Amino acid sequence: MSHPNGYSRLQIRLHWATAILVALQFIFHEGVSNAYDVALDTGVYAPSLAVAGHGLFGMLILVLTIWRFSVRRKHGAPLPPEGEPAIFKKLSHVAHMAFYALLVLLPLSGVAAWGGQIEAAGNIHEILKTLMLLLIIAHIGAALIHQFFWKTNLMDRMRRPS
Repeated sequence: MSHPNGYSRLQIRLHWATAILVALQFIFHEGVSNAYDVALDTGVYAPSLAVAGHGLFGMLILVLTIWRFSVRRKHGAPLPPEGEPAIFKKLSHVAHMAFYALLVLLPLSGVAAWGGQIEAAGNIHEILKTLMLLLIIAHIGAALIHQFFWKTNLMDRMRRPS
């Protein structure tokens, strides 16, 4: 895989589109959670605007993630900044791969939970959601450490295309 100096305009747009959609999923999840609880209690999986929106955004996230991964394999990704300690370079790689995995597994587990009416998939979806939230917090924290502590100017990679 090649290692360009930065991300392409498309990679940056896909990153931020995905970030916005994931944020919306977290913000507006309550209606889906309530509908799912009712469905588990009654056995009736009633469609609603909240369920349809959550499902649509989830599938859009899945499509964008596959597209992102494809573009990343073709365009490559920049190497970690020189000032980053070796252990953090490894953790960064693991975190990025975990993001891709979660961005695929969350929509799939959601489809299995709602569409397949598989309660275990709903439980897995909740666990994955928590892992995603923790990973997002770590990702933002790492970006801030890079910007203000190590002063690697890493955040420019997601603002300005190479």
